[in-house]
Amino acid sequence: MIDTTAASIDFSIIAPEIALLAAAFIILVSVYNKKMRNLAPVIATAGLLVSLLIAIEQMGNPKTGFFGMVTCDDFTVVFKILFVISSLLILMFGRRYFVSKNIDRPEFYALLCISTMGMMVMASTTDLVVIFLGLEIMSVPLYVMAGMDKRSLESNEAGIKYLIMGAFASGFLLMGIAFIFGSSGTTDLRRIAADFQFIGENYQLYFNAGAVLTLVGFAFKVAAVPFHSWVPDVYQGAPTPVTAFFSVGPKAAGFAALLRIFNFGFEDMEFISDIFWMLAVLTMTVGNILALRQGNIKRMLAYSSIAHAGYILVAFAVGGSAAMSAAVFYLFAYGLFNLGSFAIITQLEIRSGCKSELSELSGLSKAHPYLSAALTVFMLALAGFPPTVGFIGKFYLFTAAIDGGFIWLTIIGVLNSFISVYYYLRVVKVSFLEKFEGTFVPVKYTPAMMAVLLITLAGTLGLGIFPEKLLEISRAAIFAFL
Repeated sequence: MIDTTAASIDFSIIAPEIALLAAAFIILVSVYNKKMRNLAPVIATAGLLVSLLIAIEQMGNPKTGFFGMVTCDDFTVVFKILFVISSLLILMFGRRYFVSKNIDRPEFYALLCISTMGMMVMASTTDLVVIFLGLEIMSVPLYVMAGMDKRSLESNEAGIKYLIMGAFASGFLLMGIAFIFGSSGTTDLRRIAADFQFIGENYQLYFNAGAVLTLVGFAFKVAAVPFHSWVPDVYQGAPTPVTAFFSVGPKAAGFAALLRIFNFGFEDMEFISDIFWMLAVLTMTVGNILALRQGNIKRMLAYSSIAHAGYILVAFAVGGSAAMSAAVFYLFAYGLFNLGSFAIITQLEIRSGCKSELSELSGLSKAHPYLSAALTVFMLALAGFPPTVGFIGKFYLFTAAIDGGFIWLTIIGVLNSFISVYYYLRVVKVSFLEKFEGTFVPVKYTPAMMAVLLITLAGTLGLGIFPEKLLEISRAAIFAFL
């Protein structure tokens, strides 16, 4: 239960966001000082660590404030931790990439902090207007980050395409919020949930239209089919660490907002389950089928990201606390093994003249057997093989679907997992069985790279064998607003 008055102005509630904003401000102020420019990654890392420590302290101490517009419960804290950890991992393996490509600019680290802050805002409110505000704070830096390699036509295309499609999605979302406000007289999800029966009896058409438009807006953000067309080009064109960030942080923030809206505010809306059912089937099927024919690893992982969004949407179709806690668990799991995969791809791309093509993996096992083994673990986790956390995540999702009576949805999900095995194991096949023509350019290890691999590998295998603690945290997150 919330233990403070909603009207209070308590800045401790938003202390993690303030830490990130302060770090971004310091970086931007020091941009024109040549001596300070090189400290940007250090400042960003310090801001993220402070934000993480504050967020951990907030666990188990729910509060609300700013006239009910900001909520700090376990759900909020769990997602804040996910956002910060993913951003920290990006900083750890991304710096060397930016230096090697001559695009290491301090502005990136400020944008990363601001975007992460926007994600936190999205997860820490039950007000639709504040969710939209957080979405825009998150999205605008992403558009710039996608096109930060100004000398690359692909990066420029990625930035422009992401900007246009993102603005288009924001328009849908804002129109949906307007319809919801017009039919309910509020944008507070708590008041909407309390008055849901009255709204349904008197303004059902307008409210349902607003809910569908809101769903369309977030479907763009989480890359659900048929709103996924921007993903492959943006993922391929953006700098690889930025692509890794896109695949985890913004996606998790989008799903956090969807959980708040449709599992809390619009919980009693009956027809929405059928829409999520169709979205889940389309998203996982189209994503997996199109991934089969990709020769570019980043593009393949883009379609893989779409498919995994489909698996998470299964939980929204099923509904209930078990399915939703499974979705939170899966978001954490996906973040670990997906960031691990991108960390390896980033290191391969750093090599002189190398690109993120599948053929670049030929000969990797002979030159770097341990790196090949790590890549294999991540591919197996993405495919859902035991004993990885990817298997446990899908097990919880599909178990919740079966318990909810969604047998056909479970069957479709399992069949899609079988389809995905082909293109994930193709990566393993190329790295172990195909010979590289010429001399394989070696990968240079750094302490940061080793730390990222150890963290993601330990999480992928450790949580696959001992998932109880993460599942307990995921349940606590969902029970926070039930």
